[in-house]
Amino acid sequence: MSSTEEDVGGAESQTDWERIQESPEFTGLRRRLRVFVFPMTALFLLWYLLYVLLADYAHGFMSTKLAGNITVGLVFGLLQFVSTFVITALYVRYANRKLDPVADEIRASIEGEPGR
Repeated sequence: MSSTEEDVGGAESQTDWERIQESPEFTGLRRRLRVFVFPMTALFLLWYLLYVLLADYAHGFMSTKLAGNITVGLVFGLLQFVSTFVITALYVRYANRKLDPVADEIRASIEGEPGR
């Protein structure tokens, strides 16, 4: 294959990807992703910031013993991990229901094109 043929093939491929990116299906898929990711990221960052601020400025509250040596601060710290797992589970559920079917349709339409 000559370098001219490679350039043409690369340009054609780029045009295909640009067309796909601008399609209503792909735009909708990106919007659906953002509808979940941005609010969830903001929520988690606010929750983490609350934890950090309480740890820094509310020593008395965070050192309150709940049972034995278990303090409010320790429970909040562990809840950071729990919230990460919960967000991951929610995202997997959301992706399986709302994102993957659309992505599969887009992929099928691309792979099903004649000459591919």
